[in-house]
Amino acid sequence: MTKRMNPIVDFVFKRIFGTEENKDLLLSFLNATLKPEEGRQLKEITLVDPHINADQVGDKASVLDVRAKTTTGEQFNIEIQLHNKYDMEKRSLYYWAKMYEGQLEEGEPYRNLKKTVTISILDFEYLPTDSYHSVFRLRESEEGFVLTDDLEIHFLELPKVAGVHQETSDLLVKWLLFLKAESKTKLEELAMSEPTIRKAIDVLEFLNQDKEARKLYELREKALKDELNMIEGAKAEGERQKAIQMAMKMLTKGKDVEEIAEFTELSLEEIEELKQQLH
Repeated sequence: MTKRMNPIVDFVFKRIFGTEENKDLLLSFLNATLKPEEGRQLKEITLVDPHINADQVGDKASVLDVRAKTTTGEQFNIEIQLHNKYDMEKRSLYYWAKMYEGQLEEGEPYRNLKKTVTISILDFEYLPTDSYHSVFRLRESEEGFVLTDDLEIHFLELPKVAGVHQETSDLLVKWLLFLKAESKTKLEELAMSEPTIRKAIDVLEFLNQDKEARKLYELREKALKDELNMIEGAKAEGERQKAIQMAMKMLTKGKDVEEIAEFTELSLEEIEELKQQLH
């Protein structure tokens, strides 16, 4: 039996939410995330760069995000992150800033700038809070009033949804449970409770049966695994360099080789080599 595609893989997410025929799903997800006041829900949206090509899919550095804007110019960007690349807050702010700055042509007044929202869906825990949904805006620190509503950054942390919010009427939680796609039974439960999620599941099932989509999915999975290996390799090398620096400091203080090995987890041979470098 062919393994079901994972909707949290950015290629699949974009095929479900980032195509013209599925804009109703994107609107549902955005309204569930933004939670606008009654009567101010998003009703129409234009996709920005809805296309996916094989070069993007196979490139581990590519970002297959979903971008859209309203008729009045407000911008939205949804990005999936499967692995912790660290500095997520800076990364999110950087992408927000690029989108915000990119609105203006040379000579245009600043008043033409429109609200820009970034939504990062994380498949790992990142922020020091129990909440699965964190929202950041520009507020005055003492009085709490909003300087401008042009900046809005959301973090949705999938692991924090599991086991805590399984029974709920909150549409955002239902969408996040759909993205986790833990079991066919859970997907069917979600489908019965929400028509838009039923459609999303149908799209997912169609992709599962589509040979070309399956080929691209597997290509994307490989690229993401390569990216993870690169991240873990860089982290391991960073830890090793810290251990070497610590060993060198301990050697200069005359510490015993066995003690240094126990403390840094470097081998005795490595520490002896470092010792030779000091002479």
